Amino acid sequence: MRVRGWWSGAWPTRRSRAFDIAIAVTLAVGDGVFLWFAEQKFWLPPAAVAVCSVILGLTLIVRRSHPVGLCVFAMVFATITGAGAFATLVILYSLAAYTASRRTVVGVALAGYVAGLVFPGPTAATESFLAQSIFGIAFVGVPVLLGLYMGARKQLLASLQERAARLEREQHLLAERARGEERTRIAREMHDVVANRISVMVVHAGALKAIAVRDPERAAETASVIGDMGRQALEELRHVVGVLRQGEEALPQQAVTLAHLRELVGQSGAAGLRVDLKVRGEERPMPPAVGRTVYRLVQEALTNVHKHAGAAETRVELGLLPEAVEVEITNDPPTARPEHRLPSGGNGLLGLRERVTALGGSFDAGPRGGGYAVRARLPLPAS
Repeated sequence: MRVRGWWSGAWPTRRSRAFDIAIAVTLAVGDGVFLWFAEQKFWLPPAAVAVCSVILGLTLIVRRSHPVGLCVFAMVFATITGAGAFATLVILYSLAAYTASRRTVVGVALAGYVAGLVFPGPTAATESFLAQSIFGIAFVGVPVLLGLYMGARKQLLASLQERAARLEREQHLLAERARGEERTRIAREMHDVVANRISVMVVHAGALKAIAVRDPERAAETASVIGDMGRQALEELRHVVGVLRQGEEALPQQAVTLAHLRELVGQSGAAGLRVDLKVRGEERPMPPAVGRTVYRLVQEALTNVHKHAGAAETRVELGLLPEAVEVEITNDPPTARPEHRLPSGGNGLLGLRERVTALGGSFDAGPRGGGYAVRARLPLPAS
């Protein structure tokens, strides 16, 4: 199992493994044949030098996994036997290309260069020391410099690939987050359009059933209100679907005014809820985002009163301050259990908190004096 693990882990890819095996066999045979027929004489007979060159060439199989050990072995083995010619150049290149420490590369290369000068071959007797020095610098320096360049290039490419992969992962996470936020926003919009509107329409329908016989005129007015609310719900639903198809800026969004809030309060009043709207401050247009949030706050709070408090007396207070808009919707304790069994998903107040927080405001909701209160403060953008 250990041999198999080393064999499979010595190369990054099958292509690199096949390349190393091919180059080891090629240089082993090439150096063996070249030194067999070389005219230069060595310490050993030509046949022994050729065999040693074959052995040295085959050791190139481990040039990626053990470049330092291979270079030290080649330095000692080649100095003693005179083996290796082209294989030594590849070993020096591999030392520089696959060793992480630059100091180790320089140290081993200098040791090999010095060893070549201190223990020259038998053919060096006819050459001057200066010629041996220059030849040694060229023989060692060229493959080492080339290996350092290729190693740095390989590390740069690896870092760029890692950075690209990291950016892709981050982009994927950002896309997932954006999709999650978009799903939340769509769910919030659908809740506002469908749940709130239809809840009030159900209340109106219950009132219509109760007065249809004894008060036909009021029943007709209630039916008209139901129709108006149904058309409003369809219009808002069309807007939401249009945003899904074409984007947030595709459809114009109407700015919410106090007239819309009074109409919303009037619809709840027509359904039998005793509700009063009080405005503090100078009436002026609100920014679109703030106006829509204020509208949803009042709409959700009144819908919750219909669901849980029935016909309890309710107060809507709107404070138009120079720097912010304050909204407070409070209802008294319910005098009777609501007749309409409207389901509650529990997401309305959570959606309101998200809306207000997104605009940098504060939101609070909870029991108050036996009833319930919803309060929010929305800062206005600077002029």
